[in-house]
Amino acid sequence: MRKDGRKGDELRPLRITRSYLKYPEGSALIELGDTHVLCTASVEEKVPQFLNGTDRGWITAEYAMLPRSTAVRVGRERAKVNARSLEIQRLIGRSLRAVTDLTLLGTKTIWIDCDVLQADGGTRTAAISGAYVALAEALLKLIEEDRLEKFPLGDYLAAVSVGVLAGETLLDLDYEEDAAAAVDTNIVMTGSGGMVEVQGSAEENPFSRTQLNSFLDLAGEGIKKICACQKEILGPRIAALIEQSPGLHK
Repeated sequence: MRKDGRKGDELRPLRITRSYLKYPEGSALIELGDTHVLCTASVEEKVPQFLNGTDRGWITAEYAMLPRSTAVRVGRERAKVNARSLEIQRLIGRSLRAVTDLTLLGTKTIWIDCDVLQADGGTRTAAISGAYVALAEALLKLIEEDRLEKFPLGDYLAAVSVGVLAGETLLDLDYEEDAAAAVDTNIVMTGSGGMVEVQGSAEENPFSRTQLNSFLDLAGEGIKKICACQKEILGPRIAALIEQSPGLHK
């Protein structure tokens, strides 16, 4: 039993609030225990220069932690994004593009902004799960406004952490668990179980292939629950559009 009463295979309490902000095409506040991340999706009617003339759209992300999202103030990233934030925002963008048919976006860029309001471990994984909801909402708005002909999302998408602490494999680590873990992994998967990205490192002794398989299995169960929450929050219209999507990634 963990300090918050969870079993090893349990997620922290999860809540996703859709349409959290008034102005973005899509927005969501995701609360996973004491980790809270605000995610927005903004549509821009142009693409990066490297995509000019390709009739393909683009999804890109920015990630930042607010100054008092942690116990000690974090300085704002003004002139230059730090290496950690850069790595995380690239991960978010890659993950969302993996379940999106960019050829159906046309010459549009969707900017995903993930701002950590409060951090207690798992901010990157929570950002991916929340960003997916904001993206789906923005794409639905484009469909309803006849700015897209077909829905580009082919599946649900979520992420979760798995680690080893005191010899036990744990799902969805909080900050204290993450800081003390002998192994720490972040796993991104689709709702149908496809692997998008696996990040893992051993802080002490190497882990085995058998252990890695157990991490993936445990993450898969957690991601199923997160995707079920996304599906409920986004509603039957988006579920139907995903099922009918020509870019289905199942």
